[in-house]
Amino acid sequence: MSIETLTGLIEDGSVDTVLTVFPDMYGRLVGKRNTGHFFLSDVLQGGLHACDYLFACDMEMDPVPGYEWSSWQKGYGDVHATVDLSTLRLAAWQDRTALVLCDLASPADHQPVEISPRRILSRQVGLARELGYDPRAGSELEFFLLSESYDEAEARDFGEPRTSGWYVEDYHTMHATRQEPVIGAIRRAMDASGVPVESSKGEWGPGQHEINLRYTDMLEMADRHSIFKQAAKEIAASQGVSVTFMAKLHENLAGNSMHLHSSLWSVDGGEALFSGDNELPGTPARCSDLFRWYIGGLVAHARECALWYAPNTNSYRRFIAGTFAPTGIGWSWDNRTAGYRLVGSGDALRVECRIPGGDANPYLVMAVTLAAGLDGIRNRIEPPAALSGDLYQSADHATLPLCLEDSMKEFADSSFILSSFGAEVRDHYIRFAEVELEKSRPVVSNWERRRFLERG
Repeated sequence: MSIETLTGLIEDGSVDTVLTVFPDMYGRLVGKRNTGHFFLSDVLQGGLHACDYLFACDMEMDPVPGYEWSSWQKGYGDVHATVDLSTLRLAAWQDRTALVLCDLASPADHQPVEISPRRILSRQVGLARELGYDPRAGSELEFFLLSESYDEAEARDFGEPRTSGWYVEDYHTMHATRQEPVIGAIRRAMDASGVPVESSKGEWGPGQHEINLRYTDMLEMADRHSIFKQAAKEIAASQGVSVTFMAKLHENLAGNSMHLHSSLWSVDGGEALFSGDNELPGTPARCSDLFRWYIGGLVAHARECALWYAPNTNSYRRFIAGTFAPTGIGWSWDNRTAGYRLVGSGDALRVECRIPGGDANPYLVMAVTLAAGLDGIRNRIEPPAALSGDLYQSADHATLPLCLEDSMKEFADSSFILSSFGAEVRDHYIRFAEVELEKSRPVVSNWERRRFLERG
């Protein structure tokens, strides 16, 4: 939406609120609700300020010690947020509301906040474009629809989840019809909010769904992804139910994935750069050298990328054999047991990374995926041989880190992470992972009480 269109909508009363938001380290959209007239008179030109503790706190918004970037000792000052008008759109699921994403800078020297997720992805996209590549992406996002509100779940101390269905409804259309008042409302609101949807479907869990967003520029895709997650929660809540994107809702249920499709196109002519005349052994694909090296980079750096694919302790409960979540790093043609699944042909040839969960921050997932692919191209990294068959039963490939501690070590020790993102970003997100571990270690679960209360 253009600023001229927004101005007209504000003047005639169709819009009276503008959400100015940016993603935090979890990928949540945080920010302010501005009156329309104040947005036009002040925020549009001068931006706005927010407390920098938003990048030094945990999920509960507790200020956490140990961050070099911000702390009590530094007084928790401000960041300066300026609007990116290319992201301006209606928030059609809310009343008389528009939304715009912001970029962050230091008020003191006006330098970008390098540890902010949108900046991290923007830098990688910029580096790709300097090389002549336009990175594009599409995300498939899974979630459970629950038959109770968030408040009702909290009142039950988040006990056994009450999913909206009781049997696996993968691709079912009859059961999905019963849940269409919520899922259909999400699809329609997204299309009306500049977040084009391809389709929705029942997934491999009772009450589980998947919504696919249209393929686009990688930064725009991350923006759409975050807007979609927030809108889906708010739309469900408005109907007295809820959705969750957590990676593993229950040990007996499928996990929630974020399948990321990515490819490179030419900056100048919009030419698909993965297609070509070369055979790719073990596949029917005809591809370019660029595509082969991109795969090589993804596979070579997968373990180092895992911290941003699986950012908390719950994330690792999803990596279970036989659940359509990968446990290994190998690549394969159209094979859902692989960490990297190759699909498409011609201009549609692409890589699907199946490792991230629905809980992952899309900006960080896309940034580290793009960085790994670009590193493969720069260094002409040849991929290992294509795998086939049931990769859950194969020993011919490396495995993913199966706990947060292992991913932290891979991330911390990685020269690739250091050279791609710098010491400030690396150290900041190591501390972020440490906080997740510190918060989770003292917790006693229902499973432990059920197992040991009497018999331990």
